[in-house]
Amino acid sequence: MNTEIQGDGSTGESRVSDPITIVIFGASGDLTHRKLIPALFVAYAQGLLPETFTIVGVARRDYDDEIFRGMVADSIKEFSRLPTDEKAVQNFVGHIRYHKGDISNSATYMQMKGKFEDVETYPENRLYYLSIIPSLFEVAVESLQQSGLISPPSSKHWTRVVIEKPFGKDLASAMALNAALLRHLDESQIYRIDHYLGKETVQNILSFRFANAIFEPVFNRSYVDHIQITASETVGMESGRGGYYDEYGAIRDMVTNHILQLLCLVTMEPPGDLSAEAIRNEKVKVLNAAKLDIREDISDAACRGQYGAGISKGNVHIKGYREEDRIDSNSQTETFAAMRLKIDNWRWAGVPIFLRTGKRMARKATEIAVQFKVPPLQLFQHVECEEDVCDITGIKPNTLIFRIQPDEGIFLKVGTKRPGMRFVVEDVNMDFSYSGTWNKSLPEAYERLLLDTLHGDSTLFTRSDEVEAEWRVVQPILENLEKLKPYAYPPNAWGMPEADWLFHGAEGHWRNE
Repeated sequence: MNTEIQGDGSTGESRVSDPITIVIFGASGDLTHRKLIPALFVAYAQGLLPETFTIVGVARRDYDDEIFRGMVADSIKEFSRLPTDEKAVQNFVGHIRYHKGDISNSATYMQMKGKFEDVETYPENRLYYLSIIPSLFEVAVESLQQSGLISPPSSKHWTRVVIEKPFGKDLASAMALNAALLRHLDESQIYRIDHYLGKETVQNILSFRFANAIFEPVFNRSYVDHIQITASETVGMESGRGGYYDEYGAIRDMVTNHILQLLCLVTMEPPGDLSAEAIRNEKVKVLNAAKLDIREDISDAACRGQYGAGISKGNVHIKGYREEDRIDSNSQTETFAAMRLKIDNWRWAGVPIFLRTGKRMARKATEIAVQFKVPPLQLFQHVECEEDVCDITGIKPNTLIFRIQPDEGIFLKVGTKRPGMRFVVEDVNMDFSYSGTWNKSLPEAYERLLLDTLHGDSTLFTRSDEVEAEWRVVQPILENLEKLKPYAYPPNAWGMPEADWLFHGAEGHWRNE
């Protein structure tokens, strides 16, 4: 075991026993240095990697082993959540190699195959991480297979391939990508990664629902008025993302992976067990039952927006989306999307599901809010107070909030009698927060997910039929973009008023808190 840094055990994972070679395509990119390398270092520092492992970075840059190791060491010192010392870092980077090559050139793979014949240095259990542009996914997988770098599923040595989103641009392209991958790989070898599913609160949704008898009985149409899922960001097109984002937009970038995965976890039926297959089967069932809640027109169920220019609190000009670098000045790409879904099954029939995501919004937050129905007989007056000023209002519904980020936790808003002579009810929060319960740093999402791939646990990864079911949910929007021109909204806002239209017939409004 590595003893340079004592791990806090927060991952709860067992040590990987198989010797492994981890190959990162796109090793010069931001994801590799901010997330992947620090995550692997934490696993190493906690004694969770095997004694024998090699990490190979593949990119076109003119580096060698020593240059790349120096870059990796710098990344660890800057981005690792654990304290580091020079000996630990140097021991880890001793496992690093660099392979210069063009991912689209078959010669790159043949040269790699030659290197990998040294099985003492490059163990035959191999994880390939494709941190590359989506258009190269098929090229990379086909080249790996044709070069003999992929072991069949029946082999005593395993091969696994991790693919970053997006998984297609629409239903047709997602189906084509799945078909292309499955020509060269078995489904069990494909790990479509969604870093949201590595977050502690996301994983806690299932345990909260199915390990506590007091909540699961009320997770249904008889007690729930509606569900809101929000993923809001305060940033715009930083880090040169404009070129990518203008091609994809908020729906493709966030809804057809992160947000619909959150929807699955909060609405799925209890699985027969906690196996990857059982959990993913239930998620697919929910996605197949989910549809846009279209009454007469697509605009009843979906709304798009695009942030304009504005002034920050520090009196600094904020660029509008069309002013950002690498953005078409006439772009119709949405930076905000809201939609109303329904789930046509026994549990959720008639319960509206509201989804919302956007850039340049008022606050960075990702949360699921389950709003319950108000009591049928309103016996009490409800009071809202700000310092010493109080107003009498109608009774407020109980709300259960799963906060994914920031300040991860689970919060239940309930009404209790306000101290004093009058019999009035005021909202209070019953809360569980990770920071208030444990004084340990939470593992990064990639730490958990990378270890899962090394263990061969696909529970938190998306299956091919799951991907296609996600695209079917939003496909009517993609086919009607001309009818859904984006409305303008100012930066540092919660979107635009037109998104409020989606609440027709439902109690409440967007949680802008």
